[in-house]
Parts: sequence; C-alpha cells; structure tokens
Amino acid sequence: MNLPNKLTLLRIFLIPIFLLIFLISIPYGQYIATAIFIIAASTDGLDGYIARKRKQITNLGKLMDPLADKLLITSALIVLVESGDISGWIAFIIIGREFFVTGLRTIAAAEGVIIAASKLGKLKTISQIVAITVTLLNFTFGIYLMYIAVIFTLWSGIDYYLNARKKIRLKVE
Repeated sequence: MNLPNKLTLLRIFLIPIFLLIFLISIPYGQYIATAIFIIAASTDGLDGYIARKRKQITNLGKLMDPLADKLLITSALIVLVESGDISGWIAFIIIGREFFVTGLRTIAAAEGVIIAASKLGKLKTISQIVAITVTLLNFTFGIYLMYIAVIFTLWSGIDYYLNARKKIRLKVE
C-alpha cells in the first residue's frame, strides 16, 4: 500500500478518535479533538499531492479519498449539531450537497464520463474545514464562517450540476 493510501486510511482511522475525544468529558478534550480534526483534514490535500507527484494514483485511492473526506466532514457536522453549535439545516445542506454531487458523478461514470473535482469544489472543502475548526474551538465568528461555507457549498453544487448537464444526459420526467 502506497503512502497516499495510508494517509487516506489514517484520516478514516482518526474520525472515531476525534468523535470520542470530543464527546467525552476530559480536560482540554475540545482542543485535543480539534487538533485531531486538523491533522485528519490536513491529510486530505497531502495524500492527493503525493499521489500526483509520485504518480501513485490508484483505484483504491480514488474510492477511499472522497469517502474519507465525506466521513470526516459529516462526523464533525454531526458533532456540532449534537453540541448545539450549529443548526441542523447547515449540516443538512452540506451533507445533502455531497450526496447530490456523488449521484451526479455516479450517473456520469455510468456513461463513461469523469467529472473531476473543480477549483470551486476545493474552495468549498477549505471553507468547510476552516468553518468547522473555528466552530469546534467555540469562536463566536464560527457561525459566520459556517454561513460562508454553506454559500460555497451551494455554489459548488450548482456548478457541478451545470458542468454535469453539459457532459451527460440528465433527463427530468
């Protein structure tokens, strides 16, 4: 197994640790959990960079990397809803967009079309990670960053839809 895939698996392994540390009452648990979230989130860009640079892109990586990203963001959003730090509608929009884009990619793949990640999608991910991190740390402006992340989330979802519509037949009946 190559290094990029190990980093992706590390991200998945860190998710339950993040959840456990955040949800149990230990001194500085919130800060430790946030540090774990940051470490896990940082592996996202790193694994892709290493895979491209070393030409180590694998089918396992193509499957596991986006799954790991979705699991990390979803787990953090659920924790923030559970703790009362964000409203459920924020998590619903962000998670719903992920299902929507995954569906578009699945339809495209069935037609032999690859819809690559866009710069806007990467910006969406960065805005979500920053907003989640700031909110995990209970900074009061975290909610405003969450609103910005929701805007980027919706914008990138619309962009994926418009891009997919040009490449595949989306029949509405």
